Amino acid sequence: MQLPNYPITQYPSEYTNSNRKLELPMSLRRSLLYMPGTDWRKIEKAATELEADSICMDLEDGVALNRKDEARGTVVRALQTLDFGDSEKLVRINATDSDLAARDLESVLPARPDGIVIPKMRSADHVRWLHDQIASTEQRQGWKPGSISLLLIIESALGVVHLDEIVKASPRISALIFGAEDFASDIGAVRTKSGVEVLYARSKVVLYAKAHRLQAIDIVYPDFRDPEGFTTQARQGMKMGFTGKQLIHPNQIPLVHAVYTPSYEEIAQARKIVEAFQAHQESGTGAFALDGKMVDMPVVRQAELVLERARAAGKI
Repeated sequence: MQLPNYPITQYPSEYTNSNRKLELPMSLRRSLLYMPGTDWRKIEKAATELEADSICMDLEDGVALNRKDEARGTVVRALQTLDFGDSEKLVRINATDSDLAARDLESVLPARPDGIVIPKMRSADHVRWLHDQIASTEQRQGWKPGSISLLLIIESALGVVHLDEIVKASPRISALIFGAEDFASDIGAVRTKSGVEVLYARSKVVLYAKAHRLQAIDIVYPDFRDPEGFTTQARQGMKMGFTGKQLIHPNQIPLVHAVYTPSYEEIAQARKIVEAFQAHQESGTGAFALDGKMVDMPVVRQAELVLERARAAGKI
């Protein structure tokens, strides 16, 4: 089935991410772990033994063309029978410009995943089509509108160029994900350890995500036997503003959680800044000195963000 040639429409302003009417479930997404949709053993282990914030069962790159139907059946079975505990249940479908996406949705949506991850997102029209497919299922099943969210993978030149239109196309978008490997291939870049060839696009994904109150999920680190390199890249992403990272191996889960969860020392310092700010506000003072450093609103906001991340991770 081919994607219909959707007319270009613009949702009214109250329907966009800047003024949400849908109440989306917003999960903690420090770790988004991919599991091949054909491997029941790995999916079961991820759901019952691992502690990933989000488990994404893959119907796309991790599944050969002649095993797509098998993968759909395995993923539906997992959604219907496994207890994922506190982990978010996601499914990555095939690209919307393929003839596989509609069949993926028809199979997995009735099993009620928490969210659908869409690769190779290039067009706002495709987002609107996905939104309507999910909305129709929610209505038929009697589910609350917005109970299934969209997570969009931006991994092409067109996806980056059209970001402004893409992020406004549906109020059920909850996160943007940057795919560095496909992006580099699309523009003919050579991947390097420094990542300078994808830095502009990686930064733009964070910028648009945060401008529209969305989460931003960082790139994959392919070498799961290199914890030092993984941690270095994860710290860089966290400092850039990402809220989590894509993972390809369970060994990466504790590493990324350590990076994206504030330490008790960081929490204590953040509390100290916020409490000092509140005291100075009550006395009519704006900027002030604390421990030999000037504190103004940007510093206070950074401290508040540390406390927000700590609350989300259950540390306070």
